Amino acid sequence: MPTSAARAATESRLAFHEVLSDDGTRLTAWTNDPGPNGGPEDGAAVDRPTVVLCNGLGTSAWAWPALLREECGVRVVSWNHRGTGGSDRPRDPGHCGIDAFVEDALSVMDHFGVDRAVLVGWSMGVNTMFELAYHHPERVRGLFAVAGVPGDTFATMLGPLRLPRAVNRTLSVGITRTLALAGRALTPVTTRLPVGPRTVHVLTHTGFMLPVPDPELAAVAIREFLTTPIDWYMRLALATSTHGRVSLSSLGVPVAFVAGTWDILTGTRHMQSAAARIPEATYEELRGTHFIQMEQPERVHQLLLEFLERVA
Repeated sequence: MPTSAARAATESRLAFHEVLSDDGTRLTAWTNDPGPNGGPEDGAAVDRPTVVLCNGLGTSAWAWPALLREECGVRVVSWNHRGTGGSDRPRDPGHCGIDAFVEDALSVMDHFGVDRAVLVGWSMGVNTMFELAYHHPERVRGLFAVAGVPGDTFATMLGPLRLPRAVNRTLSVGITRTLALAGRALTPVTTRLPVGPRTVHVLTHTGFMLPVPDPELAAVAIREFLTTPIDWYMRLALATSTHGRVSLSSLGVPVAFVAGTWDILTGTRHMQSAAARIPEATYEELRGTHFIQMEQPERVHQLLLEFLERVA
């Protein structure tokens, strides 16, 4: 994997850690804390609120450009999903759904000494953080959801088509199963694709993703994503597809939703509906897609900082 100037510049502000989850799976965790241990005692992190990022499935730190700036004002701890980004696959290949991701999140929080924090979720990570909040409310101070819903995620895909949930789920699962079967044949191609700013320019004019302010960093995020074998990635995705909606009635913490108007992977109406079912939850819709935090990093980051002030 070639290292670009963007990756080198941002990686200097990241620290990577090895964390063991409850079932013994070794995870690659990361933090934007520049201290040697990634702990709150390490100088710069003392005056910054900590958030736990439940990232999009198989994605990396480079998908969040605003959180990689030295002056972002937030201490972030996160991890790479099982079998992606240097994290090991579990000994039991079946232990890789939302419940396993919740276990991983708690292990990462314990490793970094985070007893209770605001959770930030993107895409499938929104499902993870709501599940964590439901089963472990004592660990959660607030929920900041970006382009994701609290459960039954596959039923909300293809949202702009406004199809019934059952049809959405059937189509989405069918496409995922097909890609899982074709994964071994496709992976040698996808892992060798030359991804650079020019590729990003083409991608961001397809409608799937809109133009981003930092194409070079976006190229790093895409290249990192493509290092995961497609068959394994689709296996992870299918494992999450069986997870139903998360109960929202018992939530006792502040919640905020940030949606992209043209998000094909998470329909805005489903996010808006979830926000309406949670007392005092906020809903913000921005001109963007599923990758809104890459397309409008400054605006999403400002919303996060405002949410942290609200929680505090």
